[in-house]
Amino acid sequence: MNSNATEPSLNHQPSMFCYQCQEASKGTGCTLVGVCGKPHDVANLQDLLIYLLKGISFLSLDVRLPEVLEQRVSLFIMDSLFATITNANFDREVFVGRIREAIALRGEVRAYYNEQYPEGTAHLPDAAVWEADHESALDEKARTVGVLFTLNEDIRSLRELITYGLKGMAAYTYHALHLEQDDIELNRFMRRALAATLDDSLEVQDLVALTMETGKYGVNAMAMLDEANTSVYGHPEITKVNIGVRNRPGILISGHDLKDLEELLKQTEGTGVDVYTHSEMLPAHYYPAFKKYEHFVGNYGNAWWKQNSEFASFNGPILMTTNCIIPPKDSYKDRIYTTGNTGFPGVRHIPEAADGVTKDFSVLIEQAKECPPPTELETGEIIGGFAHAAVMNVADQVVDAVKSGAIRRFFVMAGCDGRMKSRNYYTDFAAALPKDTVILTAGCAKYKYNKLDLGDIGGIPRVLDAGQCNDSYSLVVIALKLKEVFGLEDINELPISYNIAWYEQKAVIVLLALLYLGVKHIHLGPTLPAFLSPNVAKVLVDNFGIGGITNVEDDMNLFLGA
Repeated sequence: MNSNATEPSLNHQPSMFCYQCQEASKGTGCTLVGVCGKPHDVANLQDLLIYLLKGISFLSLDVRLPEVLEQRVSLFIMDSLFATITNANFDREVFVGRIREAIALRGEVRAYYNEQYPEGTAHLPDAAVWEADHESALDEKARTVGVLFTLNEDIRSLRELITYGLKGMAAYTYHALHLEQDDIELNRFMRRALAATLDDSLEVQDLVALTMETGKYGVNAMAMLDEANTSVYGHPEITKVNIGVRNRPGILISGHDLKDLEELLKQTEGTGVDVYTHSEMLPAHYYPAFKKYEHFVGNYGNAWWKQNSEFASFNGPILMTTNCIIPPKDSYKDRIYTTGNTGFPGVRHIPEAADGVTKDFSVLIEQAKECPPPTELETGEIIGGFAHAAVMNVADQVVDAVKSGAIRRFFVMAGCDGRMKSRNYYTDFAAALPKDTVILTAGCAKYKYNKLDLGDIGGIPRVLDAGQCNDSYSLVVIALKLKEVFGLEDINELPISYNIAWYEQKAVIVLLALLYLGVKHIHLGPTLPAFLSPNVAKVLVDNFGIGGITNVEDDMNLFLGA
């Protein structure tokens, strides 16, 4: 099946086309500007960067590269995939620079390809050979290599599903690498999968198989990051986290990178500046290694999408370590900083250290000293830290509660939060759950219900927060352990239902990982992904029982059989 038999005319193409996140305009795709705020030219340059990554991947598949070059290729692909995740980087100049770097790196790899496979040089795909001599050529080319240039919608759907899974996987491997954990086999799979999306001979069944394999490596990536985090910072512990403020200046840190948090805590120690977490960084409070810092005082605010109001009231500097930055308001733009793969035009960026060891956060610390303390939003505590080790420590208590009927069912409500009013469904659903049910959560979806007073069952809180989105791995480990304890043959025999909110590409790789592990009857909301064609969606429904959501009452009846 050749999905690129002819190319659409540029005259009939939108300014951009992106449907990689749940906020895709009108449920189909953003065509003028991203709902996230991404300009059309940046969206197109991101498409071009992905295209070049595919070319590099094709050239490097079966070629013997020097070890140093092999490592550079793996790192560049990982970094670049991560940079294109929703709400990570909005800076045009960053992508122009990355594209130029990609072309140069591809040239180094192609030299080895040409030497080892001289007979293949006449038949290389365009992604492996296209060159540009000026910046305007990048924009011109970018408009010809986007999503819509795969004409067959089912092939397009599967190619994008795989690519978005790889983006999520890259985010996890990026954080693991910061903690000196790497997997050569996983890196090579990412290249093999990217190269496969250039292969017009692959048909639907081939790409479905590759999608499942992507899920397999997604499990490996999450396991690797779990090992990286716990080996360095200890296993998360059940912890109460303060959500109030102290009367001292503070720095607010958001995102997923625990290494950045560690360095910030070290550099702020003894300065009179407190450190607070926001959104996805909340689970850092659960790790034993961070509890020794007396100035690591609590979590401020809620999910990522509320940053426009909550960052303004924080009053001090804000550090964005990964994706989930949104276009900042003037009320705090002079106080927000990015680092790593995160970026926004006009926002100051903290670069990697010249010595490769430590980033320098002194500019944030000095600014914080001149700022008033945060304005208090709320008071009290929230509890979390229910990753696999912590839950296994009370496994007997959990098993007894299930056997006695005190716990009737678990609901996995992991994933992402977002701006859409339809996401209030998850608050209402959590509040309506019977008192003999327990919510297992990970990711920022928890902010829809983690401050509700849902009580406990025999001392077991009814909301068990495992941590960040990658800690969905903990939920899998817990489920597999329960399967073993109850002597079940199939993970789907457990009293567990999956009602997951998704937003971006890290949730995609979590979904593919669950499917690879055989989990069925997962419900996704608030809408199904726009990148699933009707036929691909049917494959997921027929083989895995994937479904959407409707309303709280009907879905409650569906899950509980009422």
